[in-house]
Amino acid sequence: MKLSLTSWSMPACTLQECADISRALGIGALDVGLFYASALDRDQILSDPAGAAECVRALGVDLPNYYHLFGEGLAGRNLALPGTLDANARDLEAVMRFADAAGIATVFILPGVINPGQSRGDAARVSRESLKRLGELAASFDAKLCFEPHVHSLAESPSLVADLVAETGVGLALDYSHFACLGYRQEEVDTLAPHAVHVHLRQARVGALQTKYAEGTLNFPAMFGTLRDAGYTGALAIEYVHQDYMNTLCEDVLTETVTMRDVFRNWKEAS
Repeated sequence: MKLSLTSWSMPACTLQECADISRALGIGALDVGLFYASALDRDQILSDPAGAAECVRALGVDLPNYYHLFGEGLAGRNLALPGTLDANARDLEAVMRFADAAGIATVFILPGVINPGQSRGDAARVSRESLKRLGELAASFDAKLCFEPHVHSLAESPSLVADLVAETGVGLALDYSHFACLGYRQEEVDTLAPHAVHVHLRQARVGALQTKYAEGTLNFPAMFGTLRDAGYTGALAIEYVHQDYMNTLCEDVLTETVTMRDVFRNWKEAS
């Protein structure tokens, strides 16, 4: 397992600055996405995947993951919205070509939200159909597709997430903080570790999606051991953020990033 840094952790920095910070911290890897000053050009990715790939290859760091949104925000063209699958599949084909051309190891998408008029079961059925077809499409590419269960999505419990994985064959961008925020014990989330394709790291506690390392409840050395024992060998992306979503505005992103980096380094050196 190796560390990465999410580009959206530093909203005021350009993509190159994010890559330079990752190198300066001794990480040397960067997850990329569609947010803030470091945002990739989604239109270019969809219309010219090879050209978009050239831009990110020039960053000079490893690229473990690209985070793709099909529409605007969490709800736009989300996977649980009926009538979006054909358009999303067309876009995903271009996204996967971009990822392979750029040498990006994994692509993560979101499972969808509960749209107006839906129950959680309704949303899960539509999302399941979407994930299954998108997973089949992605299987012919080198990059691996995964989805991230998150607060405010249709997939907010470990059991529902496990069902989606079993029924679709699509693995996870696993972030324990979303489950800890909702009150699930770490041991309950551990059951999802064998399905991890990509992993996010940040400290959390009940009611707080993000908190200072010393104030959270997640046991990261235990988490690293669980992932290792489950056979996970991919990236661990440090994802402290500074944004309005879920009141994640109060932590010093750089300090917490360095703290998490050192917790992992100390664990790895002793393992």
